[in-house]
Amino acid sequence: MMPLTKLLSRTVSYGRPFAMAAKALQHCRYSSAAAQVAESETEALKDYADYRRSLYGHITHKALLVDAVGTLVLPSQPMAEIYRTIGEKYGVEYSEDEILHRYRRAYSQPWGKSRLRYVNDGRPFWQYIVSYSTGCSDSQYFEELYNYYMTDKAWHLCDPEAEKVFNALRKSGVKLAIVSNFDTRLRPVLRALNCENWFDAVAVSAEVAAEKPNPTIFLKACELLGVNPEDAVHVGDDRRNDVWGARDAGCDAWLWGSDVHSFKEVAQRIGVQV
Repeated sequence: MMPLTKLLSRTVSYGRPFAMAAKALQHCRYSSAAAQVAESETEALKDYADYRRSLYGHITHKALLVDAVGTLVLPSQPMAEIYRTIGEKYGVEYSEDEILHRYRRAYSQPWGKSRLRYVNDGRPFWQYIVSYSTGCSDSQYFEELYNYYMTDKAWHLCDPEAEKVFNALRKSGVKLAIVSNFDTRLRPVLRALNCENWFDAVAVSAEVAAEKPNPTIFLKACELLGVNPEDAVHVGDDRRNDVWGARDAGCDAWLWGSDVHSFKEVAQRIGVQV
């Protein structure tokens, strides 16, 4: 086969058809490499699961820690859409694109002298975010928006089989906890979605005074469950906050959407059939 560099060099002489062929070949090579990496990662996870079973028996972990937003639950509508729709009657004129841009900018800034964004109910932080994102400081607007995100209209479960899977895990002796960077509204959200009783413990950053990736919040969840960190696996959608943070605490960790794609798959990796 002709070396890729020589093939690409000929695109100048042979024109667009040859360039398209070279590009397609390059894409195939990249796709093949990506597939090999994915296959390798899958095999590595399988090997690790087998290793854990050789040490701990059929069930590889005594506890499952679950991230909330992005893993257990998802927003039912885009944030910017809700901010704009509710804000129209309060004079908000920014477009959804403007709101999203300003929201991201505000959220990424340091919050006061504290590393904690969510203290107690998180109102001061969210008042700042809403005001900056929309240009509206109307207290009634903020209250309506703030309370909306405590209802089942704002959120839905990411995995429709979650309840069945969690019941199977608990029947097998696996303890469950939520570990989330959230304010104290998380508990009302869980109640609104009828899933609070699925978990043996809830570790919320606003209550623990530590946000992921700080290992403290993971260690607190393990303490609440009465397990050692090495006996727990955390599942979340953020590599830095969820995977790196959990591993710094001594827990195992799987990235949602990459290592695992459903709670049924999580249970199977732990060794529980659903």
